[in-house]
Amino acid sequence: MVKVPTALVLKAPGTNCDEETKTAFELVGCHTEIVLMEELYRGEIELNRFHILIFPGGFSYGDDIAAGKVWATEIEHSLREKIEHFIKEGKLVLGICNGFQVLVKLGILPALNRKIEQSVSLITNDSARYEDRWVFLKSISKKSVFVKNTEKLFYIPVAHTEGKFVARDNNTLKKLFDDKQVIFQYVDRKGMTGGYPINPNGSVRNIAGICDTTGRVLGMMPHPERAILVTQYPNWRRNRVNSSMMGLTIIKNAIHYIKTSLL
Repeated sequence: MVKVPTALVLKAPGTNCDEETKTAFELVGCHTEIVLMEELYRGEIELNRFHILIFPGGFSYGDDIAAGKVWATEIEHSLREKIEHFIKEGKLVLGICNGFQVLVKLGILPALNRKIEQSVSLITNDSARYEDRWVFLKSISKKSVFVKNTEKLFYIPVAHTEGKFVARDNNTLKKLFDDKQVIFQYVDRKGMTGGYPINPNGSVRNIAGICDTTGRVLGMMPHPERAILVTQYPNWRRNRVNSSMMGLTIIKNAIHYIKTSLL
C-alpha cells in the first residue's frame, strides 16, 4: 500500500481559512482533515495520526484581547504537551496569519535555544487598519524545510490587522537573524526591502515569517493557501505567473519533506 501524507487543519471558533487550506494540501496529494478543537480534547481524533499540523487564518475567538491570544491560552491548557511531542517526532507545524499569531503567543515560535516561551509578537499594523493586498516576499534563509527547494521571491497575499512583527528586545532580534530563523521578509518586486506599502504592517526589519530552531515549524503572515492557482493572481491573463513564486511551492516543499523523511 502506498503511504500518503496526512495533514490536520485545526478549526476553532472564528477561524475561516480552513477550507482553502484543506484544498491547497489536497491539491498536492495530501490527505487532509479539518478537525475541531473539541475533537482533539475529547480524544476522538489522535494528533499522532498526522504528519503536519496546520493553524489556519481567520479571527479565532474574535481576536479578543489580542489576535490569537485566546486560542493560544486554550491550547496552552489542553494541547501544548501533545504539540511539543508532535514536533519532537520530526513532524511539521504551519501557522498562517492568525495561526502564526497563535504560535508566537504560545512560545512555540521562535523557541530560541529550544525554550518554549513568548519572545516575539504580532501587533496592530502601523496603518491602524486592515491590510488586504498582494506582497512580494524574499526567502532569506533555507533553514526551514518549507523553503528548501524554492527561488528567493514569492508573490502572496496578506489580509490582517495585527501583523506587525516585533521582538522582545534587540538581542532576541539579533539571534533570530544569526540563527537564520527569519525565513521571509517583505520586499518589492526587485527583492529590496522598503517601507509601506512594501512592508504592509510596519514589521521590524520587514519580517514576514520565521521558523523554530528545527526548521520544521513555520509561521508566516501571508496566505500561501490563497496563491495556489494561476487564476487567483492579479492580471493573470496579461502577466505570466512564475510557479516558483506561488504559495503552492511552500506547501509542496512540506509534502516533499514528509514523503522523504516521515513515510
